[in-house]
Amino acid sequence: MVAASTASRTGVFDLLRRLAMIGVALVLSVSLAACDGGQSRKAPSISPADMALITRQAEGFLAAKDRLPELANLVNQRDWVFTGNLIHGPMQEVGREMLYINQRLLPADRAEAGKRADQLKSALAQLDEAARLQDGERLRKSYIKVASGFGSYAEVIPAPALDAAEQA
Repeated sequence: MVAASTASRTGVFDLLRRLAMIGVALVLSVSLAACDGGQSRKAPSISPADMALITRQAEGFLAAKDRLPELANLVNQRDWVFTGNLIHGPMQEVGREMLYINQRLLPADRAEAGKRADQLKSALAQLDEAARLQDGERLRKSYIKVASGFGSYAEVIPAPALDAAEQA
């Protein structure tokens, strides 16, 4: 009788071991199928609607950027009034345009775009303050920051939107 009870225990343990092995194999199979490494997924991309909005806003951004030679001329002439007028007139909307562009960029690009937009807005504020104070040296240094800020921010605008905006 003891031999029969030992044999039945061994059979139960063998059955449990087989079930455990099947369970482990099943869990591993499901895990490997779920974690395929993402090769079958498409890379994130900007939707056509978002690209159209970015293009529209980039047109305004580039229009302000195209006014940089005029701004440079005013800075060189130390024309305090018209420097301020250009900043508060044609260049005033650049902050809003960058905000709309940033909201439509891929999430991974938004932080850097926001940082560059803030730097450009800060440079424009410094230029305006220098014109208000009629500080020629500060005005010149601020203009350099503004010009480089426009160039830096233009780098975060997707190339298709930038190309389309330049052609418009």
